[in-house]
Amino acid sequence: MKQHSSALLYGWVTLIFLLIITSLTMALVLQFTSITNPLLDQLATVLAFVILFIAAFIAGLKAKSKGWLVGILLSLGFSLFVFLFQYLGYGELFSVKQIIFHTGFLAACIIGAILGVNLTGNRQRPA
Repeated sequence: MKQHSSALLYGWVTLIFLLIITSLTMALVLQFTSITNPLLDQLATVLAFVILFIAAFIAGLKAKSKGWLVGILLSLGFSLFVFLFQYLGYGELFSVKQIIFHTGFLAACIIGAILGVNLTGNRQRPA
């Protein structure tokens, strides 16, 4: 259990770091270029999937077992954070479109963590 907690912590730190860097970069691009809003929405969605996949992959590398569980916990924690921010800050619940996105985030996290666990390279040779 301690190993999974540590893996989740690594995943969260990676997730937060990548989100901050990406948000800062997108804000600077929006400030100094003429990118339109539809393009920015699509780019933000793709980057969110990639960031969650990378964070789950790193968490899976650290966990070394039960990647599906680490991916689920990472994704549900992210979705809970977004939900609480949206509900407490703006008084709005998830829309159907957001539920679909967060289901995709769940899939990306599960796949990333499973790949992270399976690519650790600590397998023993058969005798």
